[in-house]
Amino acid sequence: MAEHSLWRFSRALHSAINERRPEDLESQIDDDVDWVIHGPIQLFPFLGARRGKAAVLRVCRQISENVRVRRFHRESIVLGEDTAASMMRYSLTALDSNKPINLRLAHFAQFKGGRLLNIRVLLDTFDLVEQALGPMHLR
Repeated sequence: MAEHSLWRFSRALHSAINERRPEDLESQIDDDVDWVIHGPIQLFPFLGARRGKAAVLRVCRQISENVRVRRFHRESIVLGEDTAASMMRYSLTALDSNKPINLRLAHFAQFKGGRLLNIRVLLDTFDLVEQALGPMHLR
């Protein structure tokens, strides 16, 4: 059985972020990729929707200029022939402050010809905002 596209994409993404080489992702994403990371774009402008390879490479560069991946853990994963979904926990470091960031997310991805065609990422935004701004007191 051939290696699933998710594993190749995941390795390339982490390398692109940690080594600040988004061009390493070029061979892993479709020219017409549809990319969305749902989250507070007012605080994190590299979140949100992007369309096309050039836009995704730019956003990966922005991410690599802001954080470093220390480690990640897949809590659960479901793989289809050209699809993948997982729940994950990430430990990141903010590059400007060296502050740790712990993040939980879910992602849903589709691949075509071994390349990422579509991805939706949902972040645990309440926890992320509290880490960025401090505790929130809701009434």
